[in-house]
Amino acid sequence: MNKLASSDPEAEAIVEFYRTVSTGALVQRADEVCRSIHGNKVWLRGLVEFSNYCSMDCQYCGIRHSNTNVERYRLSPEQIVNLTVQGYEAGLRTFVLQGGEDPWFTADRISFILDQIKTKTRGMAAVTLSLGLRPRSVFAQWKAAGADRYLMRFETSDPELHRRLRCGATLERRLEALEDLRDCGYEVGSGYLVGLPGESEETRIANALLCREKKFDMVGIGPFIPHPETPLGDAPQQPLELALRATALVRLLLPLANMPATTAAGSLDKQGREKMMAAGANVLMPNITPEDFKKNYLLYPNKICLDESGFECINCLDIRTHLVRKNIDYARGDSLSWSPEP
Repeated sequence: MNKLASSDPEAEAIVEFYRTVSTGALVQRADEVCRSIHGNKVWLRGLVEFSNYCSMDCQYCGIRHSNTNVERYRLSPEQIVNLTVQGYEAGLRTFVLQGGEDPWFTADRISFILDQIKTKTRGMAAVTLSLGLRPRSVFAQWKAAGADRYLMRFETSDPELHRRLRCGATLERRLEALEDLRDCGYEVGSGYLVGLPGESEETRIANALLCREKKFDMVGIGPFIPHPETPLGDAPQQPLELALRATALVRLLLPLANMPATTAAGSLDKQGREKMMAAGANVLMPNITPEDFKKNYLLYPNKICLDESGFECINCLDIRTHLVRKNIDYARGDSLSWSPEP
């Protein structure tokens, strides 16, 4: 048994259940737990992918610094603010501002964007940032400027695999930054890829247990999809079932957390997002980035929904949630595990 579970009898029992039951039984249990706590609600988050410039060179990522075939772009601060206001007027109440680790977007520029969003939505919109590793002082500055949540996935709990995939960056530093975010008062999100070359079933269990140990408020789990213009381009594609099992396991370990049905799941399987929702996910993120830009934010190939407006996509998502007997909800949808007091 993983050492994290040994001091947590409930987690140990959940992992034993995970090890011994079929995917169908695991998914059914996770769905029951999700509905018992979150009802049939699926929260919507408007996703803005505002820059595909990145100073990092992660082995698995299509917008890695060394990929010279990427058509790079940056939205202006005004474009970002206008998109969120447009989304707010369309009924969305939570926005995820995501980009590569782009040095052009300084701490002050992001603070300006946050201040403008809060002002123009009268403080009613929640803002999640997903901008990678930054100093604690910057996290604190952005929290003071209006950021509510921060998403930073650790991708794998295996320290050596993490070091290789992130070109020397350590898992320890990633986890330290996640603790900094908690201390600054953020609602903290993390998560990981499933199906990475070099991982094992024990790695996948350790990933889930790390999420429980850190008590993340949000957990995003996505299947690894090899990008042909990366060092891992020839890696084998693992079945979506691994990500479904991971989603169900985390739902059982962290019943209060918010969990997205990731776009990557829908890119790997036409019913991928529905399957993720059936396995315990309770968040969808329509991509409201303009079509001319989001086609170049390709962390992995064959990404879906590139040729349609995220606002048009909301109607499609409404249908998809009904297929699994759930209903979309436009409210802020703060995590039930989160306390506003740092």
